[in-house]
Amino acid sequence: SLELAVDMAVEEINAAGGDLTVIKADSGTDPNIASTNIDQLLNEGVDAIYGAAGTAQTLSIIDKVTGSQVAQCSPSNTGAALTDYDDGGYYFRTAPSDVLQAPLLADLVVGDGWVDVAVVYRNDEYGAGFAELVEATLTDSGANVVASVGYDPAATSFDAEVGQVVEAGPEAVILITFAEGAQVVQAMIEAGAGPADLAIYGTDGFKDSVSAEAVDPDDPAVLDGVKGTAPSAAPSSGEATFPDRFAAFTPEDTPSIFSAQSFDCIVALVLAAEVAGSVDGIADEMIGVTTGGTVCTTYAECHELIGAGEDIDYDGASGPLDFTDVGEPGRGIYDIYQYNAEGGADTLEEVIA
Repeated sequence: SLELAVDMAVEEINAAGGDLTVIKADSGTDPNIASTNIDQLLNEGVDAIYGAAGTAQTLSIIDKVTGSQVAQCSPSNTGAALTDYDDGGYYFRTAPSDVLQAPLLADLVVGDGWVDVAVVYRNDEYGAGFAELVEATLTDSGANVVASVGYDPAATSFDAEVGQVVEAGPEAVILITFAEGAQVVQAMIEAGAGPADLAIYGTDGFKDSVSAEAVDPDDPAVLDGVKGTAPSAAPSSGEATFPDRFAAFTPEDTPSIFSAQSFDCIVALVLAAEVAGSVDGIADEMIGVTTGGTVCTTYAECHELIGAGEDIDYDGASGPLDFTDVGEPGRGIYDIYQYNAEGGADTLEEVIA
């Protein structure tokens, strides 16, 4: 969903009078891979960096990027550690911070009536930061955090961690994972603590990368009932035609999570360059193109306004960005989702945090 949204943005921008070339490199959900590839991109003299996808990967490269005075925009970094990071004004994100999402997820769990809750998280900046925030809200809301279990993201077995959860006897379990969440759920099912036995909740990282097929190829209902929160891919306040345009541009059943934020990252970078009149001024204009001025919701519309000398306020596919002075949205628009018996994830409700 991230990469295809970039491809779509490039096509639309260049068709509307822009001049954008994208060089792709994989951040690999691995700081070492991210660091190696960012060296290559910076050596090639790129004007801006889109990504990385994960918070931990961005934290592994951000000093190289901002130290080179290159603007960086990520569509999917939600880690709280990046809000106050000393980036020199060169780092931006279109995804809202977990400072907003974690309390929302905790409120969902408590609102569903659960008191004894276990939290299982990948032990990196994203997982540990989210866990700390969600546990604080759970405690403040009167719930009991009966187990807080971190795991090595590179682990190949999660039996020990699941054993700690089972021993604690929770009513509900929050999983803060990426793709390895499928293996965690498999271990939970084997231990009699799967979705059929306990209430299980996930975050955006879970929804983004864990499918029913990955957990059990023979049972599309294996995740039935699992709920969670994620930044909305098609918020009601977003540019109205984006979901249909993205669906038409991509293969059937392409995930949509972070697609709107991805598209907006690219558009904002290009608009900032146009307002600045130079790629050297992108970072100086990123906040300005998302706040104040005349509202525009597509690249073509904003491009025309800039050409006419007007100040713009880009409100894009993910809704009004309204970047704060640290270069991130001042509010979050989230989907409360739930997996169904066919293996998909339905949006139950849109919430603003």
